[in-house]
Amino acid sequence: MQFNRGGRILKLPFSNLGLGSYPARNFCWEHAKQNGFKYHWLFDDNIQYWCKWINGKRKKYDQIQDALLFVEQNAKKTNVDISGFEEPNFVVRVPKAPFKYNCHVYSAMLIKNDLPFRWRLKYNEDIDLCLQVLHNGGTTSSCVYYMADKVSTAAKMKGGNQTELYKGNDPKKNLLKAKMLESVWPQYSKTVIRFGRHHHLIDWKQFKKK
Repeated sequence: MQFNRGGRILKLPFSNLGLGSYPARNFCWEHAKQNGFKYHWLFDDNIQYWCKWINGKRKKYDQIQDALLFVEQNAKKTNVDISGFEEPNFVVRVPKAPFKYNCHVYSAMLIKNDLPFRWRLKYNEDIDLCLQVLHNGGTTSSCVYYMADKVSTAAKMKGGNQTELYKGNDPKKNLLKAKMLESVWPQYSKTVIRFGRHHHLIDWKQFKKK
C-alpha cells in the first residue's frame, strides 16, 4: 500500500520507551491539534490493503483516498468522535448501511482532536480509547462499505511492537493483556478463554442500545 500526500515524515523525539505504541499515538494527536486540525488519521503499520463491496462481492480497492474521504464526510456529517474501517473477515454479507455505530474501532482511525481523552494502555489501547469515548456518552463508527484488511497480530512481520509486545504466544502475556483491560474496565470487560488462549470479552451491543 502506498499513499503519499506531501511526502513529509516527522521523527519522534523519543523511542523504545517500553510502553507500547501509546506515546507515539499521543504525539501524533498533539501535533495535529497544535496545527489547528479538527481530526487526524492514525494507521497501524500492518494494514495490507483496502476492500470495497462491488457487485455484491468484497474486492480489493486501490483508490484509498475514496475510502478515507467517505469516512471523513460521514464523521463531519454525524459529528462522530472516532471513525474507522471494519476488517473484511467481519463483514460476511453486503451491509444494509455503510456504517455501524458505537462499536470497537481499530487499525485505521479518524479521531476528533478536541476529545478530552488520550491513549494510555500498553496493550489493547484502541479498545481502551473507544471505551473512554462510549462510557462518557460519545460515539464511534466503523465503515463496512469500505474495509481495511490487516496482517494478524500473531503473524510474522517485522517492525512496530512485534518483538516487544506480540512475538510468540506466551500464555502469561496473553493473560496480562486481558487482565489489564479488565482491571481498567471491569464493568465492560472480562477475561475468558478464546481461540485457545486468554482473551478479553466485551459486549459492544450494550452501547448500541444507548
